[in-house]
Order: sequence, then C-alpha cells, then structure tokens
Amino acid sequence: MIGASLGVIVKKPSDKMLGAMIGFAGGLMLSVVVFDLIPEALIKWSFAWTLIFCIIGIMVIAFIDTKINIDSISGHLKVAFMAALGLMIHNFPEGIIMGCGFAAGTTLGIKMSLIIAVHDIPEGIAVAAPLMVSRVKIPKILFYAFVTAFPTAIGTWVGAYIGNISVNVLAACLSFASGIMLYVVCGEMIPESSKLWEGLTSTIGILAGLIVGFTIVNIL
Repeated sequence: MIGASLGVIVKKPSDKMLGAMIGFAGGLMLSVVVFDLIPEALIKWSFAWTLIFCIIGIMVIAFIDTKINIDSISGHLKVAFMAALGLMIHNFPEGIIMGCGFAAGTTLGIKMSLIIAVHDIPEGIAVAAPLMVSRVKIPKILFYAFVTAFPTAIGTWVGAYIGNISVNVLAACLSFASGIMLYVVCGEMIPESSKLWEGLTSTIGILAGLIVGFTIVNIL
C-alpha cells in the first residue's frame, strides 16, 4: 500500500515521468529477483531444480500473456495485470516466511516483517504506475494494490500455523515466482517504459532501480 501510494502521489504525471517510474520499479523488481529470490532458492535446494521451476514460471506467465485479449486490454493495463499476478504469487511465500518467523519468536517475526515491508514498496509502485498511465482512479488503484498484497496475509496465517514448513515447497515457490517476475520485468515493464519515453530517462530509471534494489537487498 505504501508503494502504491507513492505511485499515485503525482496527480497528472507526464508520459516521461511514468516511463521513468515503470523503469525504476522494473529495475527494483529485477534486482530483488537476481540478488535475493534466486540466491535464496539456491540455498534451499539445487541449481537444477531452481532453474526448472524458474523456467516453468516463465512458461506459465508467457502462456497467460498469449491468452490475454490485446484488443480489449490496453498495454498499460496488461502490464499492471501481469505485474500483479506475479507479485501475488511472490507474496504468498513471503507471508509464510513472516508467519514462521512469528512462530519461532516475536523478534524474528518483526524483523522479517520490516524487511519484507521495505521490499514490497517497489512492488506497489510496479502495480500503481501502469494503472496511472491508463488513468484508472486512485481509489481503484489502492484497492488493486491491496488485493495484490492479500496473499501475504494468507501466507502469514499458513506459516504461523504450520510453524515448520517444507524447505522444498518454499524453494519451489521462490523459483516459480522468480520466473514470473523475470518475464514481467523483461517482457512487459522495460518495453513499456521505453515506449512511454524513448530516451535516456527510461534507461536511467531502470539502472537506478537496479542500484537501489541491490543496495536494499545487501543492507537488509
């Protein structure tokens, strides 16, 4: 919700600004996948299985992409839809991690919640920015952001009651979500950013997102 609020704070953003915002959010998401999610999955199980589930994630979202009626859904709305879909799947294991943290101890649970909250800010921006381009009303954007984040609450409940989840299941979720997010960023968000403004700002936004995301991952 914080990220979505930041994404809609500008009332009438220009195409150049929105292109930079989408590029920045795409860079952030890419950095989280490359520097956080995939390494975390590799720690939990083998490279081969991580690669397999990542590819499965890419294939699933690519199949969904081909089934979306392009004539009835604008490019910006499609970007928002696919970003939200990938993030909803990604948010579920995050919630499980938080729930297990609280099951292990309040301090650990709070720490994990803060870390995930910081990571989720760019995710809110990623959903809000393309919706702003499509002139969707702000209350609807915030509602969609809430729906996107809802799997986190479900995952937290599951994790709190399970307490000790399967490492393989968690790694599979992380790998699968990584594949989906890679496709969304590389196949939808970056091209959309470049389309809004075919200039240096789009590239700078993407690189800035990568750098900021890399910094956040390493600091936390």
